[in-house]
Order: sequence, then structure tokens, then C-alpha cells
Amino acid sequence: MKKNQATIDLSKERGVLAHDEQMLSYRRFLQQERQYSPHTIDGYFQDVAQFLNANPRILPAPGEHSCRWKAVTEREARHFIASLSAAGDCSSSVNRKLSSMRSFFRFLVRERVLEGSPFHLLRGLRRPKLLPVVLTEEQVASLLATPERFWAEQAGDPKRHQKYPHPDFLGLRDRAILEVIYSGGLRVNEAVGMDFEAVDWARQVFRVTGKGRKERLCMLGEPAREALLAYLRRRGELGLGAPNAPGALFVNYEGKRLTTRSVERAFAQYVAAAGLPPEVTPHKLRHSFATHLLAAGADLRTVQELLGHARLATTQIYTHVNIQQLIAVYSKTHPRS
Repeated sequence: MKKNQATIDLSKERGVLAHDEQMLSYRRFLQQERQYSPHTIDGYFQDVAQFLNANPRILPAPGEHSCRWKAVTEREARHFIASLSAAGDCSSSVNRKLSSMRSFFRFLVRERVLEGSPFHLLRGLRRPKLLPVVLTEEQVASLLATPERFWAEQAGDPKRHQKYPHPDFLGLRDRAILEVIYSGGLRVNEAVGMDFEAVDWARQVFRVTGKGRKERLCMLGEPAREALLAYLRRRGELGLGAPNAPGALFVNYEGKRLTTRSVERAFAQYVAAAGLPPEVTPHKLRHSFATHLLAAGADLRTVQELLGHARLATTQIYTHVNIQQLIAVYSKTHPRS
């Protein structure tokens, strides 16, 4: 059986890193200077722990607290990356772990713990160019209408009603979330992180905080605005916060901010209820947002700004999606295709 990160017990290595002086400094650097999220920082931490697991000789000796980072060689770095591929990790996973190790050892060089990084010359694996899966406009419309219908159907179930006493609230809230995600091309964590104060109702725009704590302005379309107002009115009626209360925009029955995971769980229910393929995720709404804008004639750099992409090349993949769609339409409609 191939070993991978999911089957390796890294509790020992994580315990060591929790007391390692360099790792503690690195975590502070990621949190304070880079302003990375706790989830992202823990991902880096886990990747370094896996490297320690593969190279136990650099673990601290009895009585020591710091790992022997100076002892890591380029050969061990290459062997670690090769072992990930041999264990069945996909190219994107291998490249992410390589990026984690580069970042950590680059920090050690910056702090003058090392003179050079053993990962400096290592190149990532080539990844197959996969086009993002997008929904049609009709599929998006069906999905956005599903939350209210779904919870209206659940209202007659006594067990469901006991657990969810106000199903209409859930329908209104979740429709509003999906409308806002599609209207602004958001990631789920950006949507759940929104506060009421971020919405400019007069201009129909709102601010979100994306990767790297970068803020950007997104558009609030009329359907999203109406869905959001309907949800906020119902939220106020249930005493979960006044319609214009500052703080978390999307809340649960306790008035607390929703989590990304809770939105993803609910989304899977709506995908099934709408008869869409199970691989459709909330991020597909973001892909669909970009593709639909470009198909309607939007400028590529405008879409880049709306998505918050740092590089135009990241946005250009959606032009390939449109080309594929054009080819498909041509093949079906042209008499001599």
C-alpha cells in the first residue's frame, strides 16, 4: 500500500515543530508580515512536518529543541519530492509541498540560519492544463432558486422542523449567499468573511478581502441585492441581528458567522436537489461568473480585477473555456462543420 499524507501519522513531527525555534519564528512571519490565514499557515506547518517524517535524521537530539536544518542537503530535498510522486501524490499536491519547503528554507536564509536553500534549484512538476468546469446560465439560475424550494419542502418534516425551526430563514439566507457569490465572483471564504459594513447599497458594490488580505470591490447585481435584503429582513424578525446590524453578514441560528464548511455542506444538498453533477462545488460559481462575463463581451482585465487575480495569465484560462464552447456550438450548428 502506498503511503501518503493522509495515512502517515505526523503527530510526533508536529510536536517537534511546535517547539522548534525557527518554525515558531516562521509562523509569526507568516501571520504578522504575510497576514496568511490560520488555515494556510497550518498547511505550511503540515508540509514541513511531512518532510521531517521523511528525514528523521534532522530531528533534534535528546535534550535539544531545534531541528538540524543546516544538515539538510539538496539530495534529501530532491529525494523528498521524488518520494511524493512515487507515493501517488498528484502534481499539484507535489508542487504545493515543494512551494511550502521553498518558502520555509527561504525564510531560514533570510534569517541567516542558512547560507543557501537546498530547495532553491528544484523545479516543480508539469501540471496538465485542465479547463475549469462551468455551469450554463440556465444551470446557475436553477441552482440559485433551489435553497428556498428545498427548505419549503423540508418544512413539513417534523424531525427537520425540530432541528431547523425556521426553514424559510435558511432558504432566504442560502439563496442570498449563492446570489452574492455569483454576482461578485467570490470564493466561499470571502463570502462568509463579509461584514454588513462592506456593502455600499447606493452604489451596489461591496468590498471583500481575498488572498493575501487584499481588498477588492465587487458588484452587487439587482437579484443579489433583493435576495440579500429579503434575508436581512427575516434575520431581523428572528432576532438574529437588526437588518443593518454591523458585523457578520451571514449568520446561523445563534447569530454567529457562518463557516466555509457549513456553506459547502449546504451547497452539496442544493446541487443534488437541482439535479446537477455532484462534482459541482461553490467554486464553480466563481468559474461560471468569469466565463459568463467574458462570453458577454467583458474585457479580460476587468474580469481580472473583479476576480482579484494578481496575474492576467490566471484569468486567461477562461478565454480557453469560451473557445471550447465556440467550437462545440460551431460543430453542432454549422452545416459543413
